[in-house]
Amino acid sequence: MTDAETPPTADAAHPEVHVIDGRDEYLEAVEQLARGNGPFAVDAERASGFRYSQRAYLIQVFRRGAGAFLFDPPAIGDFHELAEVMRGEEWILHAASQDLACLREVGLDPSTIFDTELGARLAGLPRVGLATVVEELLGIHLAKAHSAADWSTRPLPQGWLVYAALDVELLPDLRDRISELLHAAGKEEIARQEFGAVLEKAAPVRQEPWRRLSGMHSLRTPRQLAIARALWLARDELAQQLDTAPGRLVPDLSLVAVAKAQPASKRDLAALKDFTGRASRRELERWWAAVERGTADAEPPSMRGTGDGVPAPRAWADKNPEADRRLKLARAAVGARAEELEIPVENVLTPDTLRRVAWSPPAEISAESIGEALAVHGARAWQVDELAAAIADAFVEARQPPSRTPDEAS
Repeated sequence: MTDAETPPTADAAHPEVHVIDGRDEYLEAVEQLARGNGPFAVDAERASGFRYSQRAYLIQVFRRGAGAFLFDPPAIGDFHELAEVMRGEEWILHAASQDLACLREVGLDPSTIFDTELGARLAGLPRVGLATVVEELLGIHLAKAHSAADWSTRPLPQGWLVYAALDVELLPDLRDRISELLHAAGKEEIARQEFGAVLEKAAPVRQEPWRRLSGMHSLRTPRQLAIARALWLARDELAQQLDTAPGRLVPDLSLVAVAKAQPASKRDLAALKDFTGRASRRELERWWAAVERGTADAEPPSMRGTGDGVPAPRAWADKNPEADRRLKLARAAVGARAEELEIPVENVLTPDTLRRVAWSPPAEISAESIGEALAVHGARAWQVDELAAAIADAFVEARQPPSRTPDEAS
């Protein structure tokens, strides 16, 4: 296909798609999938940005020889028959980490995956969105107009359903092409370890999630933080009750504006022009009660937060100059190896892992001790093999006095 040619559009003549929401049709679909062959292509659609929960509102499954099936999880409820058919088989997902939690919620839990998004990263493709990779590797244009849709909508429009079906119908061919690229680059074992790590990674438990409010940097006192925390908790409670995304009730920046202003009365709160959102006035009593709780809080939160014992790297030069030098030299070494491997640097080693090892390195620096430290913080065996010696060399170099320029020496 030349640059002047337009790739065929996948949904141009796609047959009509419907959602399976009854037990009998669901069981028939499970039987057809059981008669298919090869891995299962799987995707899930949530209603992020619209609903509080991260549950799946649509689950798509495709298998060669069987076809694509779209299931309505709230209507079907129990998926144990499908889980049994899929047990022990490879599942193909794109950006698996985004969907595994909601799939596991309904009892669908893979033991082996092939992640086409992660595989594309490891293969060195510059852009890894599904539509981009499909067009580059399969020569098919895949419209992504409904990726941010409210999938809790019922009935789902036909255009959305075609989009959802295509998300899985193309995955087996895409998996095969990416597998070929990984094989040619000698990265099959790297991919195997990375796919396994995705399955094993536990969902993060966020400490003090209210601190992630947008605009928190503008708050300067513990009292303002106390009000922000109380408002966040009040909004979160209401969002759970209504199953609505919190930001659709009152935006983050509105809560922060209230905390910053510290209104002295309910009238002052209502008069704040930056306090917006569809529930800002309808639930005014709720927000004012939160402001009062924050204002009276006997134990306002610390400005520093709970933290993890490792300060932000920007503070290292003052707090621990040698750690700062270790981190900078090791970053350069990891970046150089990532370039040689043609893998994004964040996939060669997470910045958090490098930061932790640089801040608290082993007492005796060697490739072996650094490898052990990396493994403790979640590095895979291939990452240890590729990076331990280079990071150890960087840490040893960091102990040496910085080289002086000729001008400085004279």
